[in-house]
Amino acid sequence: MSALKVATIQTQLHWEDIDANLAMFGEKIASMPEKADVIVLPELFSTGFSMNTELAESQDGKAMQWMQQTAAMHNTAICGSLMMKNRHDVFNRFVWMNPNGIYHVYNKRHLFRMGNEHEHYKAGNEKLIIDFKGFKIQLLVCYDLRFPVWSRRTLKENYDALFIVANWPERRSEHWKTLLQARAIENQCYVIGVNRVGRDGKDISHSGDTSFIDARGKIIYRKTDEEHIAVHVLEKETVTMYRMDFPAMNDADEFTLL
Repeated sequence: MSALKVATIQTQLHWEDIDANLAMFGEKIASMPEKADVIVLPELFSTGFSMNTELAESQDGKAMQWMQQTAAMHNTAICGSLMMKNRHDVFNRFVWMNPNGIYHVYNKRHLFRMGNEHEHYKAGNEKLIIDFKGFKIQLLVCYDLRFPVWSRRTLKENYDALFIVANWPERRSEHWKTLLQARAIENQCYVIGVNRVGRDGKDISHSGDTSFIDARGKIIYRKTDEEHIAVHVLEKETVTMYRMDFPAMNDADEFTLL
C-alpha cells in the first residue's frame, strides 16, 4: 500500500513582505533533517492574511517561481496558498507544486467576511482533489473548514486526506482543533491542518495548533505556539482498512451542491 511522508512548517510570517517570507521558508526547508514527499506551508504564506491586494502576484510571479525552483531543488511537492491575481480578480489561491514544475490550483471557496476578505478577493467555485503518489488529497483554505458539505467525501469525490492551510486566530483555536477532528471522523480520512504562529500586522495572535489527525479522529501530532517543522508518514492502508471495518459511508445521505 502507498505511504506519503508529509512535512508541515508552522512559523511566524513577515507581514506583507514577500521577499522576507520566501527567504525564510527557503532556509527552513534547507534545514530540514529529513526529506519529505510534500511540504505544506500556511495560508497566504508569502504575505500573511492581508487585504492589501496590491501585493497580489501573477501566475508567473516571484512566489510561484520560488515554489517551482524549491520543489525542483529538493525533489518534493510544495503547497500553500498565495495572494494571486487573474486579470481584474484576486484569489486566495492554494497552489500545489510538483517537483517537475507541473502545478494545480484551488481558489478558496469561503471568504472570511468577518475580516472583509469577501470585499477584496473573489471566491472560487471548484473543488480540487490531487492524485499524488497513490494518495488522493483534497485541498481547503482556512474558513472552508467550517463548511462540511464542501469537504464531504463521497463515492464520486473520494479522497484519502484533507490538507487545510490557515491563518486561524488564537481566540478561536478551540474551533480550529475541534473542526479538524470532526472532518477526519466524518470523512474517515487523514486531516492535516497547517496554521501560523505569532502576531500579524493587525496585532492578531495565532497559536498554530498545526495537526495531523488519522481517519479515526485520533490526534497523531499537534504543536501549539512554537515554530516547528513536523514530518509524519501517512499510511493509505490504515485508511482503507478502517473504512472496511467501519463502513459508515454505506449509510450516508446523498446530496447535491447547487
